Amino acid sequence: MVESASSQRQVRLTVSLQQAGPIPLAAEFYCEAGELLALVGPSGSGKTTLLRTIAGLYRPAQGVIRCAGETWFDAEAGRSLRPQQRRVGLVFQDYALFPHLDARANVMVALDHLPAAERGPAAERWLTRVRLDGLTGRLPSELSGGQRQRVALARALAREPRVLLLDEPFSAVDQVTRRRLQRELALLREEIQIPIVLVTHDLDEAAALADRICVLHAGRSLQQAPAEQLFRRPSSPEVARLLDRHNVFTGTVVEGGGGRRLQWGPWCLEVADGLAALAPGQRVSWYLPPSEVVLHRRDRPSQGERENPIQGQVVEMAVLGGITSVALAFDHCEDTLRFELPTHAARRNGLARGETVGVSLLAAGIHLMPDRPSRPCRW
Repeated sequence: MVESASSQRQVRLTVSLQQAGPIPLAAEFYCEAGELLALVGPSGSGKTTLLRTIAGLYRPAQGVIRCAGETWFDAEAGRSLRPQQRRVGLVFQDYALFPHLDARANVMVALDHLPAAERGPAAERWLTRVRLDGLTGRLPSELSGGQRQRVALARALAREPRVLLLDEPFSAVDQVTRRRLQRELALLREEIQIPIVLVTHDLDEAAALADRICVLHAGRSLQQAPAEQLFRRPSSPEVARLLDRHNVFTGTVVEGGGGRRLQWGPWCLEVADGLAALAPGQRVSWYLPPSEVVLHRRDRPSQGERENPIQGQVVEMAVLGGITSVALAFDHCEDTLRFELPTHAARRNGLARGETVGVSLLAAGIHLMPDRPSRPCRW
């Protein structure tokens, strides 16, 4: 049966937390039923603290947490449900399995809401669901890292949680196992219509698994958006750098004969969107995804080369298999422009360090980031 939009909103998890210390927090985000939200940010940005707060393991000074139509935490009203009352499934980075209990018994720990006679069969069903049938009698020490992670996930889901919280769940396994577990989570989440919050340092993992990503820094939520929007249109230079975006520059809005342009060093750049709202003379940060840089080919000039043509000196070339990463330097600024192209194209065009090459910056790809007051992201 498909859930109605109103019932899904009731299952929505909303978080709004503030405190000055000892762990600074100014975070706001939400996660719908059936969605996966990834919290990303550097170490110390508050990701694990936020998970612990949702689970009821940490109580901040101010804020509200609501889920499934119920208020779990409201500092002003003095309300804070115990962890058991919130029914949260939490998967830790280190699995947190009981070493003296086999897989079946570890899952049974989460089944105290069932009659005793039903707990064993229910644990078996959950272990089968995560592809551990036949291994239910093994101790954690007799299981691989990926298998232990599956036991931890089965235990978290056996609680029949209203929210599933995943704290760096794949960081302790090898790359092959990590990809397999990611695929299994992607399949499993189609079956469980609850909010899922994933903490990860891996931006590729967040982009692959999450419906939306929330960027955190020093306890503040800076931006929440789908991955594609976030990586192409960061809200500020700070967000862009936290997402490892390199092509962040500063220019000046100018009025020319053909309308407003973005003055960047010796070049007046055309921008497809955003300049009309800015005043001439205003300084503005801007970002360009590497995919929006077009190399001027020596053998076959293309029409796209007429759009915002500039020249720079190659200062870095890194061959990464079939892809070559290139960095261009300019006389008017210290920042480099980075883009990628097929290695065979780099060789065909004779790219080499020290060479001056021409590229075009596509106007539709230039994203302006005017200065705004710092505040948490809202929905």
